[in-house]
Amino acid sequence: MKILSAKQIYKADQATIKNFPILSVDLMEQAAGVCTEWISHFLTNFPDTIHVFCGVGNNGGDGLVIARKLLQLGFKVNTYIVNFSNDRSHDFSINYERLTELDHKPIDLTENNYTFEISNSELIIDAIFGLGLTRSPQGFVKLIIQNINSKKARAIAIDFPSGLPAGSIGDSDIVSKFDDEAIIKADITLTFQNPKLAFLLTGNEIYYGEWYLLDIGLDQNFIDKIDTNYHIITKKEIKKIYKPRSKFSHKGTFGHSLLIGGSFGKIGAVVLASKAALKIGSGLVSAYVPKCGYQILQTSIPEVMTEVDDEKEIQFFNFKTNPNALGIGMGLGTSSKTTDGFIKFIKNNSIPLVIDADALNILSKNKEQLLFIPDKTILTPHPKEFERLVGKWKNDYEKLEKLLAFSSKYNCIVVLKGANTVIAYDQKLYFNRTGNPALATGGTGDVLTGIITGLMAQGYKPLDAAIFAVYIHGRTADIAIQNNFTMETFTASDIFDFIAEVIKEI
Repeated sequence: MKILSAKQIYKADQATIKNFPILSVDLMEQAAGVCTEWISHFLTNFPDTIHVFCGVGNNGGDGLVIARKLLQLGFKVNTYIVNFSNDRSHDFSINYERLTELDHKPIDLTENNYTFEISNSELIIDAIFGLGLTRSPQGFVKLIIQNINSKKARAIAIDFPSGLPAGSIGDSDIVSKFDDEAIIKADITLTFQNPKLAFLLTGNEIYYGEWYLLDIGLDQNFIDKIDTNYHIITKKEIKKIYKPRSKFSHKGTFGHSLLIGGSFGKIGAVVLASKAALKIGSGLVSAYVPKCGYQILQTSIPEVMTEVDDEKEIQFFNFKTNPNALGIGMGLGTSSKTTDGFIKFIKNNSIPLVIDADALNILSKNKEQLLFIPDKTILTPHPKEFERLVGKWKNDYEKLEKLLAFSSKYNCIVVLKGANTVIAYDQKLYFNRTGNPALATGGTGDVLTGIITGLMAQGYKPLDAAIFAVYIHGRTADIAIQNNFTMETFTASDIFDFIAEVIKEI
C-alpha cells in the first residue's frame, strides 16, 4: 500500500474533482460523511457533548460538516472556530453557512477569547489543521492545543493531528524545529485514503494514537499511477510473493540454509535461528557452531546437521557445507579471534548473506569491511545496532535518511527492527505493521534471521525474503495474542507454533 505525501494527496484531490467530476465542496461532504459514520458507530457510550474544533481552512471545513451531521443525528455539539487567519477557504465558508442554517452558532476562539470547558465524559474532535503546516502553531492557537491536551476526554483527529509535521524524507531539519507542545495528542486519528509517513514513526505515537484508514472516494486510478518510494506491507503484497509448492518437489528443491553463530553460553541463539529456517521450509539446514554447542544442536533439533569450530567460540569459519543462503551473527560474540576470523570470512564469501547481532557489532567497529559484503546482503539491526553503524540521529526522519543512504552506499537491504519494522533498499522503504510488544523479548531477532535465511535458501529474492519474513514474524505474535496468549508470557520459541497459521492465512 502506498504512503503518500501531502502534495500527492492534494494532487489526488484535484484529480478526483476533475476526473469524476465532483465539486470540491461535495468531496468535502463525502469525506466528512465517512468520518461521521465512523464516529457515530464508535460512540458506544453516548457522550454528553461533542466538541468540534475547526480551523479556517479545508480541514476546518471537514470539521464543520462533521458537526452538522452529528447534530442531525441527535448529538449535542459545540463547534469552535479557531481564528488563526482572516482568510477562510471557499469550502469552509460554504459549510459555515450550512451549519448556521441549523440554528447552530459556532463559538469563535480568538487571541482575546480562547477559553473553553470540557468534561471527562465528553468527546473532542480536532479539525484545526491538516497536512500543510510548515511551522508550529504559535500564540493563542498553541494555548488552545495545550488546553485540549490537558483534558481527559477522548480526542479524535480528522485526517491528521493538528500541529504534527507531515514531513518527508529530507525534511529532518524542518521537523526538528516543530514544537512538541503545540501538537494535538489524539487517541484516534481518522486519516483519508492512504497512510501518512508520520504514522509509521515511533516518536509520533503519542500524537496520532490509533489510526484508521477511511476511503473517502478519491480517484484510485490516479493514485495507482502515483510514483512513491514508501510503502506499507499488506497481505495483498505478501500473497504475490508467496510461492506455493509443487507436488513433485523434494527437499533439494527448497535449498540448504547454513546458520553460523553461538559461543559458550549463547548457543540458544543459533538453535532458534536454525529451527526457524526449518519451520519456514528450507529443505536442508546446517548449523556451524563452537564444539560446546554440538550436543545441544544435535539433541534439540535432530533435523539440523551440525559442523563445529573451536571449543567455546568460532574463529576459523571453515565450514564444509555448500549452502544456498547463510545467516550469521546470532550469539557469535565479538572476541578478537572471532573478529579476525569473521573479517577473513567476509572478504572471501560470495554466498547470499543475512547478517545479524554480533556480526553487525563487529562490522560497526570495522566499517571498511562493509565494502566486501555481497550485493543485496540483508542486515537486520535493531535501533542500537544501527546507531553503531551510522551514528546518532536527531529525529525519526533523519534516521530514515541515514537508513536509505547506508543501504545505497553498500547496495544492501537493511531490516531496521522495531515497532513498524522498516526495510530499505534501492531508495525505497517498506514498513511492516504486523506484530506487537509480545516480540519484545530475547531471541525473537534470531528467529527472524532464520526465517529470512530459510526463505532465501528456497529461492526467494533477497528483498522479497526480507519483506515476507518480517510480515510472518510479526503476524505470529498477532495470532498468538488473539489465541489467549499474553504479551508478557510470549517467548521467541512460541513463534514456531504460529508460523503455520500465518501461511494458512496467506
